[in-house]
Amino acid sequence: MSIETLAATAGGTARGSRVRPLTLAKLVVFAACCTPLVMLVLRVFGIAGQSLGPNPTEAVMDVLGKWGLRLLLVTLAVTPLRVVFAAPLLLGLRRMLGLFAFTYIALHFTVWLTLDRWLDFAAVLEDVAKRPFITVGLTALLLLIPLAVTSTAGWMRRLGRRWQRLHRLIYPAAILGCVHYWWQVKADLREPLIYATALLVLLGWRVCRARASAHARARSRE
Repeated sequence: MSIETLAATAGGTARGSRVRPLTLAKLVVFAACCTPLVMLVLRVFGIAGQSLGPNPTEAVMDVLGKWGLRLLLVTLAVTPLRVVFAAPLLLGLRRMLGLFAFTYIALHFTVWLTLDRWLDFAAVLEDVAKRPFITVGLTALLLLIPLAVTSTAGWMRRLGRRWQRLHRLIYPAAILGCVHYWWQVKADLREPLIYATALLVLLGWRVCRARASAHARARSRE
């Protein structure tokens, strides 16, 4: 066997060793993200878990909305965790997490539109106009749609630097999502407070990091 062949084999093995952990991580994250939806479907059909209670439509919307918001916050947590723990592997999971967050939120809206409002668009428009928590929730969904559409590598190439600016819409979308949940809850605010606190920490970390970077650039010019 020639030296060139040995080098190519070694390079392929090294590349394979880098790919396998990410592939395994993606499989684990995919399964974890699918689990709440699978469990919800089983509950709908009375196969497993607790019943959906006297208002099954509201229960389904509640599960889908909460998991959408949770996964949105997890998506925002990827960058801080990557930096703090020096784990570049996490970046390979961010798109999947973001798409799952969008899927749950879109399903949350779809169930509300079809099973709660029965496609009565006059009632939908009335809700949007008169109920602020629905208005901010719908706005959050609309902000996430272009992010989901342009999440592919092809769109990243087409948009260039504009892609990163566009995907900063995740910040106002997450804020509106937390506000939507906060305003929707009528009594116990503990869970919305947890999500709002987590979002505040994640956004605060980014602000502090941006200021530190700007300060470092200013000092380098002196």
